[in-house]
Parts: sequence; structure tokens; C-alpha cells
Amino acid sequence: MKGVIFRCLRELVLEKFGDEVWKRVLRESDLSEDFNIPPVGFVEDEIVLKIVQNLCKVANVSLEEVADLFGDYWVNVYSQRIYKVFYDDAKNAKDFILKLDRIHWLMTRNIPYANPPRFEYEWIDNDTLLMKYKSQRNLIDFAVGLLKGVRKYYNADFEVSKVDENTIKIVFR
Repeated sequence: MKGVIFRCLRELVLEKFGDEVWKRVLRESDLSEDFNIPPVGFVEDEIVLKIVQNLCKVANVSLEEVADLFGDYWVNVYSQRIYKVFYDDAKNAKDFILKLDRIHWLMTRNIPYANPPRFEYEWIDNDTLLMKYKSQRNLIDFAVGLLKGVRKYYNADFEVSKVDENTIKIVFR
């Protein structure tokens, strides 16, 4: 996983839960309290997943709550410092969502070992979009959380829900 994901998670936990929670999560994850990954580095998926699992335990929050917090923080705070151009390039939330697969491809095409989720889109009707989430990481809850963050960023009116482990339903209003 790209180091920016770990860095965003660390920043989010420090801001929302504090330094002591972050240190405890690292200890519970069998990592040193000063464990760090550079933004351009890579971290094994298992390490980040263990951190998330232990954050749920230590902070007494559900995976869905962590996914929603991460999605909001990534979209509205962290990624604005490094990927703002992609948000500015979209006319609205729908436009941005429909560009997500291309953005993931553009951002990782020259990065060895990058394996971002990919998306396929299927319109059910004029307002209902099914997004097929394609990733071995099985982090669809985080994709849903990120879409909720997009909704907030663009002040958009749509509902987002997980249909199954590979499908997200978005109903635009």
C-alpha cells in the first residue's frame, strides 16, 4: 500500500483520538511507537490492516466508523494538499466519481508494485450508478467512506451504500 495511506491514517488518528491512542495502536500491532513510512514509500497491506483492526479495538469504534472517518479525512483534508488538482478538474461529485478509475490508473501507472482498487461503472437508470470495486484488499467499506467524503467535499446530494463485497450503489438526486 502506498505510504500516503499510512500517513493519512496516522494523521487522522492523532487528530481525532490523540497521541496515546496512536502509540497504543502501534504497540498492539507489534510495531514500535516511532514506526513510520515515507509518503512515497510502501507498506505491507497486512500492517495497515492490523493497525485499522487495532484502532477499532483501542478506540472502541467499528470498522465502518473508521472507514467513514478515513474517507472524510482523506478527501477533505489530506488529499487536498497533494491531489487537489483532481478535485478541481471535476465539475461536481458525479464527474469526480466517474473519473476515479482513471485517476487511480494515472497516479500509479509508473509505480512498481502499486495495486490500487479499480472501478467499473454500470448505470441502472439516470440516477442510479453501480460501481464495481475490484481489489484483492477487500476494503470496500473504505471505498464507501471515501465516497461519503466526496459527497461532503462537493456538497452533493446522493446516497451511497454497499450492495455486496464488490458493489457500491450510488443514487444521485
